[in-house]
Amino acid sequence: MTTAAPAQFAESRSAMGPWLWGARTDIALFVGSAALALSLVIVGHATGLSEKALPEWGWVAFVLSVDVAHVWSTLYRTYLDGEEVRAHRLRYFGIPVLCYLAGVAVYTQGSLMFWRVLAYIALFHFVRQQVGWVAVYRARSGRRGALDRVIDDTAVYASTLYPVVYWHAHLSSSRFAWFVQGDFVNVSGYAAAVLPVVKVVWLVALAAFAVRQIVLWARTRTLELGKSLVVATTAAIWYVGIVGTNSDFDFTVTNVIVHGVPYFALCWFYAKERSKDAPGSLGSQIVAGGVAAFLGVLVLCAFAEEMAWDKLVWHDRAWLFGSGVELRGLVLTLLVPLLALPQATHYVLDGMLWRRGDTRRLPAQRRAMGFPG
Repeated sequence: MTTAAPAQFAESRSAMGPWLWGARTDIALFVGSAALALSLVIVGHATGLSEKALPEWGWVAFVLSVDVAHVWSTLYRTYLDGEEVRAHRLRYFGIPVLCYLAGVAVYTQGSLMFWRVLAYIALFHFVRQQVGWVAVYRARSGRRGALDRVIDDTAVYASTLYPVVYWHAHLSSSRFAWFVQGDFVNVSGYAAAVLPVVKVVWLVALAAFAVRQIVLWARTRTLELGKSLVVATTAAIWYVGIVGTNSDFDFTVTNVIVHGVPYFALCWFYAKERSKDAPGSLGSQIVAGGVAAFLGVLVLCAFAEEMAWDKLVWHDRAWLFGSGVELRGLVLTLLVPLLALPQATHYVLDGMLWRRGDTRRLPAQRRAMGFPG
């Protein structure tokens, strides 16, 4: 770790660690976001919000300002850094073009098919993000063995996929959807048949993870608390939001807050570190204005995107965006994949940007993820 790195990136050699950004920051982001989501679920049930569709203020607060805005935060890692874009032109220009062409091709098979494909890609992205957080913690601990990777990955996949199988087994009675009603394939019979087995796998995987952490603590007297908290909050949030409740409000707050808030933080820490190496980039100039400037740009981008969606496609929120225009046929076939391009590009790029190759290549990314820079 270079002496110029912020204190929160300091290597933790205490009995509880390692941490990505420091114990307080990690706990605030991962546990704090989960606690906020669960608290909102409790409030929702106490006030009756959980019995209704997501209220408009909830859509603004959670969908627009967190879910959609976090997609745009990838800009700080990519397109707001001219040096990065010039170094990887094929990646940053080729991927959006391929995503758009693929989107148009899928939309020609029907709008439901488009949203169905995008929903499963989004689901995969949400699952893989949790796997990624755990992988970073494992790398920070120096554990490269296959045993820890298998136990960690199985715990996270079980924590997320058991609720997803449960959801598929109860699609007919589900009061929430990922994007639009019917976007998940109705295989309720098959899902119900395998659900008992999947539940056993879920219990065994989480138990195996807990036992492994106890064994490691007994051997090393170091509790990998950060990684354990990510696994525990993932299991709790996905269970409560999908299995434990049946509510549009509950699903939304549990789904987007825990996914979006830590990603905001990752992009913020990266942008701050990158500003030391490339102070002249547009991203660096924005983050020089602080967290408010960083988030303000993202919310403005999210607002502009949702305005376009509402005026041209959905027509759901005239109170916020004003009246729109009715479009049909080929125009929608070409337009909807274009409007979905920020999401699709984010899903693909996010699976590439934070992997070992780019982390080795970029000192700012190493420092932002807690590694020596």
